[in-house]
Amino acid sequence: MKVVIIGPAYPLRGGLATYNERLARAFQAAGDEVRLVTFSLQYPDFLFPGQTQFSTEAGPTDLDIEVSLNSVNPLSWLAVGRRLRRERPDLVVFRFWLPFMGPALGTVARLVRGNGHTRVVAITDNVIPHEKRPGDGPQTRYFLRACDGFVTMSRSVLTDLQRLGFRGKPALYRPHPLYDNFGPAKPKAAALAALGLDPQFRYLLFFGFIRAYKGLDILLEALADARVAALPVKLIIAGEFYEAAAPYEAIIEKLNLENQLVRATDFIPNERV
Repeated sequence: MKVVIIGPAYPLRGGLATYNERLARAFQAAGDEVRLVTFSLQYPDFLFPGQTQFSTEAGPTDLDIEVSLNSVNPLSWLAVGRRLRRERPDLVVFRFWLPFMGPALGTVARLVRGNGHTRVVAITDNVIPHEKRPGDGPQTRYFLRACDGFVTMSRSVLTDLQRLGFRGKPALYRPHPLYDNFGPAKPKAAALAALGLDPQFRYLLFFGFIRAYKGLDILLEALADARVAALPVKLIIAGEFYEAAAPYEAIIEKLNLENQLVRATDFIPNERV
């Protein structure tokens, strides 16, 4: 089968890129021909408060990655969609996680389906965004209407799809798989030593970009509960701030939590995961 995956991939960084590249390798292992189409421009600056969108790691040598889709340039959408329509892949898998991407991805999907052969499936991380903006609904529906079917990784997103009126299209719930591409798991003692962590403590992990909807503030407040504070437990905060750190620092200072924390508040590249 000839497969195209459209979404973040190298040289972009982050969990979406990691997932899409791992998915491409799964298709390859099944004997399929697969290509990733990623963004030449993913986010304009106002949607990306992080340090950089790009990886500093060496690119994968076992994947066919095309950097060609500009999220804010309709000429790019048309060019990518028309070319894929001519190429007639059997399956195009879109990664959809943000209404802002709806116009670009929806246009490409409509053009590709115009060949009467290609099937379009969306892996939908969210169809109702965590952080709402004007125009979210129309942008999301524009994309979803161009798809033949959906895969969700949570039951709540499957329910959201149905509430938005997409009951008539095939939709599967498949939980997010465990990653197997970060190397073999280390024994606990070796992992603690490698990370410089005191083995006398147990550790909670907050991992990933730090944004308001992810609840780090609630976790910090829970850490200050007397029942938790009495335990030999520390919280590892591992991830880059996607918003001002000041509100979190205020909670840490107010609740006197510094000695209960291990900070790694930079982007964590794959080789350090």
